This record gives sequence, C-alpha cells and structure tokens, in this order.
Amino acid sequence: MGNREDLLAGAKRCLREQGYDRTSVRDIAAAAGVSTAAIGYHFGSREALLTQALFGLLDEWGDSLGRALAPEAGDDEVRAYERMWEGLVRQFAEHPDLWLATVELFLQGRRQPELGSRVAEGMAEGWRGMSAILRSVPEESVSERSARTLGMVQTALMSGVMIQSLGNPADAPSAAEVLEGLRALAKLAGPADS
Repeated sequence: MGNREDLLAGAKRCLREQGYDRTSVRDIAAAAGVSTAAIGYHFGSREALLTQALFGLLDEWGDSLGRALAPEAGDDEVRAYERMWEGLVRQFAEHPDLWLATVELFLQGRRQPELGSRVAEGMAEGWRGMSAILRSVPEESVSERSARTLGMVQTALMSGVMIQSLGNPADAPSAAEVLEGLRALAKLAGPADS
C-alpha cells in the first residue's frame, strides 16, 4: 500500500478504537506508519481524511449489514422482519464501535455543512435500501414514497434502538421486545384512512 492507502487504513482503525473527536493527526500517522505531513499532502486536513475514512468504513460495513439483514429463502414477511430485528440487535452488540461511528457522523455533519449534505444524501440512500430490503425488491424499483415512509420509519426505529443499546448495553432491548412494542404501536396507529 502507498501512504494514501496506509493513512485511510490507519484512520479507519483510529475511528473504530477512539472515535472521530478523540482521533488526532498524530494518532492517524502512528497507526499508518507515516509522517503527520503526509495527511496534509494527501487529504488536506485531518477532517477530510477522517470523513473519507468514516464513509469508507460505513460503506464496507453497510454492504455486509445489508446482506446479513436480507430475508432467507422460505421466510414469509413476518419471519423475515423478525429475523431482521434479531440481526440488528446482534449487530448492535457485536459492533458498537461502528454504530457509534454513525452517530458521530451525524454530529459532525451538523458542524460541517459540506459533510452535512453528504450525510443527508446517505440517509436518503439508506431509506431506499431499507425499503428495498423490507419489500424484497431491487433498490431501483423502490418508489420515492416508499423510501420516505417505510424506509424512513424503519431507519428511525433502528436508530433509536441502536442508541438505547449503545447507552445501556447491559440492558439493551431484545428483538422480541422491539417486535412486541412495534405490534402495540401498530394497534395505536390504526388502519390507514381510505
């Protein structure tokens, strides 16, 4: 690998171990085995490098997460959704560093307008991808309405449960509890107006 690739790999490792705010230029350079000047030369700033590394981490992880959450052959819609929540809750416990990185990304997006627009685009893509998984259809066939309703609501639920799991791992919600709560909410929401 060259210095650029070493820096990206080092930044990814630092993000997972220390988080965005606690990662310094020196940390990244040490993890990459290069000088601190290489960061400015290749990326311009610590923030630019960390942002690229963070999006790279999330892309890599998002692909594997999407595959893990996809329904299995023979699953009906209910079992596929149950299996999705079981997988999500397991992911929250197994990879808290990556979920925490997503929270940090949103916080940094509020502080950095350019990053904020990339985060917004990523959210819209995430809604579309989530709707595709739930409907078992290709992403390109998901309507804007389905992305902005089904995809957005599932993403919001997932994010909320994830934050609760990060906040109190010893008493994190189980998949069964989430599903029981969702069934109760569905009764409160009632049928759609005709």
